[in-house]
Amino acid sequence: MAAFERFLREITIRDTIAQDRTYLRDLPIVQHLYETGGLTFEQPVTFLVGENGTGKSTLLEGLAVALGFNPEGGTKNFSFSTRDTHAGLYKYLNIVRGAYQPRDGFFLRAEGFYNTASYIDDMANDPRADRDAFMKLYGGKSLHDQSHGESFLSLVLNRFQSKGLYLLDEPEAALSPTRQMTLLRALYDLTKRGAQFIIATHSPILTAFPNAAIYELDADGICRTPYRQTLNYQITRRFLEQPERMLEALFMD
Repeated sequence: MAAFERFLREITIRDTIAQDRTYLRDLPIVQHLYETGGLTFEQPVTFLVGENGTGKSTLLEGLAVALGFNPEGGTKNFSFSTRDTHAGLYKYLNIVRGAYQPRDGFFLRAEGFYNTASYIDDMANDPRADRDAFMKLYGGKSLHDQSHGESFLSLVLNRFQSKGLYLLDEPEAALSPTRQMTLLRALYDLTKRGAQFIIATHSPILTAFPNAAIYELDADGICRTPYRQTLNYQITRRFLEQPERMLEALFMD
């Protein structure tokens, strides 16, 4: 993706984070971004990886809200809210956008996908809507009438478009290894048509995407990391190569 085609170029943390009285100020990722000047998005696909609690989903959620997406997922036109639990990080993010606006966008988060699918059904059933035309965007039938994994892929394969900006939070949660490779192909096809992705994930399959930028988060902050040096890749490889040895160490009394 050429530099002028990037819809999202960079994020930085505002100085006002110093006055925040919540846990956000103390998150390693927030401190690191504040101290180092921010995070740049140089590739069509950027991954945020790291252990639970390092702040990757919090950062992705803050970015989504700052860009105008519904905090629980969906497009910028989605307005449902089941529980107001999203963090306030978005208030402290400066967004550096590209020269062009994306034609489409979606914030997909695994933990709230059921509620997103329900809202889509509600919109399709609105008397003012053309249900058939609307549902065609999501594979022709309710996402609730498909398995969890099928509905995820149906959304990506049918709803996502050329020159869109898409934020995905742990999309592998519903997908088998085979379906994760299907998602990889979808990412490839969409980036060829000008789409940009920011993805928080634990999957060593997804992070194998060619030439992706991988940022690994840990207690020290965030670091651009080659694929084979990420912790997810190294642990998965060791386990698959010697599962008996790993299990013996794990179950040692």
